[in-house]
Amino acid sequence: MGELQVAVESFPVWKAFLWCFYPITALVIIELLSRGFDDDDDQGGGKMIPAYQGIKS
Repeated sequence: MGELQVAVESFPVWKAFLWCFYPITALVIIELLSRGFDDDDDQGGGKMIPAYQGIKS
């Protein structure tokens, strides 16, 4: 048990935060970069499918 305590005390706090937050940061950066390449917002045209519209009364 003493070996674990020495290992914990020798590990800097900033590295612990880095190990917690770097995967989330990497995913957010990938998401932001992929939004620039994503072109499925269909502003250039497309088919209107009447089945997806609501009923007009």
